[in-house]
Amino acid sequence: MTAQVCQHHRPSPFSLLKREAVAVARLATPVVLVQIGMMLMGTVDAMMLGRHSELALAAGALGNSVSFGLITFPMGMLMALDPLVAQAHGAASHVRIGKHFKQGLILAAVLAIPLSAVMWQTEGLLLLTGQRPQIAADGAAYIRVIAAGNLPFLLFVAVRQTLQAMSLVRPAAIAIVIANLVNVVANYTLIFGHFGFPALGVVGSAWATSLSRWVMLLGLVAAASPVVRRYLAGSWRQVLVPRALWQPLRLGIPIGMQVSLEMWLFAAVALLMGNLGPRELAAHQIALTLAALSFMVPLGISGAAATRVGNAIGRGDTGGARRSALVCLTLGTAVMSISALTFALVPEHLARWFTPEAGVIAVAVILLPVAAAFQIFDGLQVVAIGALRGAADTRFPAAIALVGYWFLGLPLGAFLAFRADLGPRGLWWGLTMGLGSVGILVVARLWVRLRSPVNAVADQDRG
Repeated sequence: MTAQVCQHHRPSPFSLLKREAVAVARLATPVVLVQIGMMLMGTVDAMMLGRHSELALAAGALGNSVSFGLITFPMGMLMALDPLVAQAHGAASHVRIGKHFKQGLILAAVLAIPLSAVMWQTEGLLLLTGQRPQIAADGAAYIRVIAAGNLPFLLFVAVRQTLQAMSLVRPAAIAIVIANLVNVVANYTLIFGHFGFPALGVVGSAWATSLSRWVMLLGLVAAASPVVRRYLAGSWRQVLVPRALWQPLRLGIPIGMQVSLEMWLFAAVALLMGNLGPRELAAHQIALTLAALSFMVPLGISGAAATRVGNAIGRGDTGGARRSALVCLTLGTAVMSISALTFALVPEHLARWFTPEAGVIAVAVILLPVAAAFQIFDGLQVVAIGALRGAADTRFPAAIALVGYWFLGLPLGAFLAFRADLGPRGLWWGLTMGLGSVGILVVARLWVRLRSPVNAVADQDRG
């Protein structure tokens, strides 16, 4: 009789999938808002610098691109907190959560030092890339000032990833809204010299960004104060030794490599596109901006995948981890299918949002249908990598990113663009093939990884 009652109340597979989809949507939505908010800060900077001068816009865009490229690696390293904290949370181990949180904060502070040192000496590097001396000088000045925001930004990432791994995502959304408001006011004040402040131009924008990053950190800590205080309490002795950072470094270095390889791939394609002409580069930027905007949704789902898969593995529920991965992949593919259809069906309408120039629109209309195919693979790869991160599988995605992006996608795109005379479309087909190969391989890796029970990180380390 008892067995019959238990069987009667056991949820059906469909209800379990539905429940998981609701949980993923609730978790991913604020994460998407945070990602869009961070992207919006750069957009506001560009819009305001464009109203100051063409030189300021060029220097700010260059400085922002290089500085974000440099901070991507340490930011990726801090994503090691995803599997560590998610699995500890799934196992209800508050001691381990506190240990990993402290490790993340120490690692963020340590990483900010060499990062800032590199940012202080970038003018020579910018000149080597062929930039005009004035743009290189102003861009380097922007990077030096924005280095003041490195510490709060990396600490923000450490706190955000810890909270996100426990499905606490609203505090980061609140913080990013406040930071965006501060960024608008600070840009207006410091770029143009309002309210008694001097007009600092491109350097003023950098000060605004640095200030916003401090506000972002303080806002996050304030919004999640009870949780932060709980896990800051206790002894720091065990994490204030170099060997205590080995575990997050072992997991985090491959993540940082994978994120950086993808980010610098797009920078390399932009440089190659510039060789085709300003019209092609402008059209590429339009297609890339639209793709980046739609990418924020699967990126949020990827964060949810890391959390849900990690939580399930932490509580010893490999079936739950498989279910979470399946739901996240399905949602990511569905969302990107909608954006792909939009890119394919109304490319001219989308391009006209950005420019009235007929020549640029004509090239964008050629690129956006290619970007439609690109969307599906981009969604697949980022969600699958997020799920693998939740399982603490970080080396394989890094290796595949190196091969797929730099040994296949970029060389193939250059060949198609310059040797096969496909022009800008060839570069985008190369991107698509690179992302496609990475997407297929990481999904296959995820399927193999979750076929049998997966040990939590703590168990792996003991073994």
